[in-house]
Amino acid sequence: MRRPGWHLSSFSNGERRYREIKTAQIRQSFLDYFKKNDHRLVPSSPVIPFDDPTLLFTNAGMNQFKDVFTGQRKIEYKRAASVQKCIRAGGKHNDLDNVGFTARHHTFFEMLGNFSFGDYFKEQAIYYAWEWLTKELALPVDRLYATVYETDDEAYDLWKRIAPQLKEARLLRFGKKDNYWAMGDTGPCGPCSEIHFDRGEKFGTGPDDIINGNTDRFVEVWNLVFMQYDQQPDGSIIDLPKPSVDTGAGLERIAAIMQGVDSNYEIDIFKNIIGAISDITKSNYKDNVASHHVIADHVRALTFAIA
Repeated sequence: MRRPGWHLSSFSNGERRYREIKTAQIRQSFLDYFKKNDHRLVPSSPVIPFDDPTLLFTNAGMNQFKDVFTGQRKIEYKRAASVQKCIRAGGKHNDLDNVGFTARHHTFFEMLGNFSFGDYFKEQAIYYAWEWLTKELALPVDRLYATVYETDDEAYDLWKRIAPQLKEARLLRFGKKDNYWAMGDTGPCGPCSEIHFDRGEKFGTGPDDIINGNTDRFVEVWNLVFMQYDQQPDGSIIDLPKPSVDTGAGLERIAAIMQGVDSNYEIDIFKNIIGAISDITKSNYKDNVASHHVIADHVRALTFAIA
C-alpha cells in the first residue's frame, strides 16, 4: 500500500525507487504509526546530556531512558517513540572518521526510535518494524534482509513467522561484533536484530559488498535491541529488572532510499546546505564531494550542539 503522493518509479535496468516524499513526511509517518500503536510520543532530549556525565553527546534515542531500563526511574507509560537528535563524534559510537568517506555516515543525524519498558519484547518489536517499512513506506520486500545474534533462535524463528517473504537466504546470523548492542562500557545491553536494505548492484559487487561489509550497497536502516542485561563497572553482567526494547532507525538513510538518491547528502534536507557551501566556497560540488559532505555534516552538528 502506497501513501497518497508517494510514487514508485520503475526503471529499465530493474532499479526501483521512490519519489515525491520529503524527509519530514517520513519523520511524521513514523510518529503517527507508533502513536496509533499506543506509544507515548516524547521529544528529543538535548544533544548534550547535561545529566549524564558518562556521555559526551547524546548518541542514541535510549539515552534519556537509561535509568528507566535499569529500573532506577519510574515513568507513567510503558511504550514510547521519539525522533532523537544524535551526535556521534567520540566514545564507543563514533562516526567522525567515516564522514566524507561513505555516503551513509554523519556525526549528527536523527534517530527514529520506539521503546518498550517491560511491555512488549521481541515479537512485537519485529512486527512493528516490518509493518512500518513494508506497509507504511512500502519498501520492496525483495530488497530487505534481517540479521539476528548467532545464538538468538527465538528472534530467528519470529522473523520466519512474521516475515516469511525473507526466506532463509535473507535471514542471517552474526556474532557479537555486529548483533549485540551496548550503550557504552557500562549500562543496558543485549542482543539485537538489524534490518538492511540492498540498494542494488550499481553500488558494488565486490567481496566487501555484503551484509555488514564495508559497503554503501547494503545499508543498515534499523536496529532492534532486545535489552536484557546491565553491564556493570566491574565487567559483570546482570539481568535488567524487565526485558525491554530499544530500537533505532536512521532517518537520513531511509530518506535516501525513499527519494532514490545515491547518498544521504543528496536528500532534500541537505540540498540547501550543499548549495550554500558551493556558493560560499566558489567550488563545484561534484569536484569536491568529500569536502562538501564534511562541511555540511559538521555545520549541522555544531548548530544543534550550540542551540
